[in-house]
Amino acid sequence: MNVRMFAGASVLALAGWMSAAPAQAADLECKMTFNLAGWSVFYQTATGNGTVRCNNGQSMSVHLRVKGGGLTFGKSQITNGVGKFSGIGNISEIKGHYADAGVHAGAANSAGARVMTKGNVSLALSGTGKGWDLGVAFGAFIIE
Repeated sequence: MNVRMFAGASVLALAGWMSAAPAQAADLECKMTFNLAGWSVFYQTATGNGTVRCNNGQSMSVHLRVKGGGLTFGKSQITNGVGKFSGIGNISEIKGHYADAGVHAGAANSAGARVMTKGNVSLALSGTGKGWDLGVAFGAFIIE
């Protein structure tokens, strides 16, 4: 009987410990729709806004800024852009500065895509727009 009581108590203790252990957060699937407009003459700047929606029902309005520099010239506008986040467990993790670097060239109507990171969080952007640009730029894509 002592062996049965010990085994039963051990099973109950193990079950209690397992239910108390924190569950690892699954990656959320979050997408952002956005508009962005800006210019560059050595210094690159752009501003815009967007909405982030996640598969758990959360959503958030965001303000976007691009800052940087390099050998870059142009003026551009992106409408109905799309961003896809990966590596996040909570919608609040999308805010911050993402490292951005790229070579760009375009005239009139154009399309493009970029991938940038902020720690473990990645953001893949794609969109179509209007304008003209040429250059190499380094900087930050900021979500507030």
